[in-house]
Amino acid sequence: MISFTLNDKPIKIDADPNMPLLWALRDLLDMTGTKYGCGIAQCGACTVHMDGSPIRSCVMPLATIAGKKITTIEGLPSDASHPIQQAWLDHNVPQCGYCQSGQIMSAVALLSTNPSPNDADIDNAMQGNICRCGTYPRIKAAIKDAASKNSANTTITPNPTISPNPTSSPNSTFDFSLAKNVGEQA
Repeated sequence: MISFTLNDKPIKIDADPNMPLLWALRDLLDMTGTKYGCGIAQCGACTVHMDGSPIRSCVMPLATIAGKKITTIEGLPSDASHPIQQAWLDHNVPQCGYCQSGQIMSAVALLSTNPSPNDADIDNAMQGNICRCGTYPRIKAAIKDAASKNSANTTITPNPTISPNPTSSPNSTFDFSLAKNVGEQA
């Protein structure tokens, strides 16, 4: 039996301690907001927070999270009132949307530790999150906007309506700073 806190709710699951957290979230707890992208911690689609820090849940064994606090995208307000969520909407960030939960969780973690990041800080924090649609300039603009509008309100407030059913930092070589809008000069 593995016990941990998920979005501020105590959870106990009976699962293989080597099972990746991602599979426990999606298959055992029906928390499907966290996405599977690569399975080797290189794309960031599976990003969640463990004790406030971003981790790749696809490679994090359940044994590692025992006694820890895990926050998923479902832990953010469902009304999109978190500053990052609002900035994502304001800047039309998602295209296909697949990577967005991981992108948002990385951005929330950044602003919770650095409420006024510069471009290099953003590039460094987001380099492990890959977007096939190439929305990097919009992601960076959204993070800057959220930081400028509401840097004091970057803590995660779990969504009290999410009730998981307990019965049922790797490095990337992608250089976020090189991503440009189509037509933007290099």
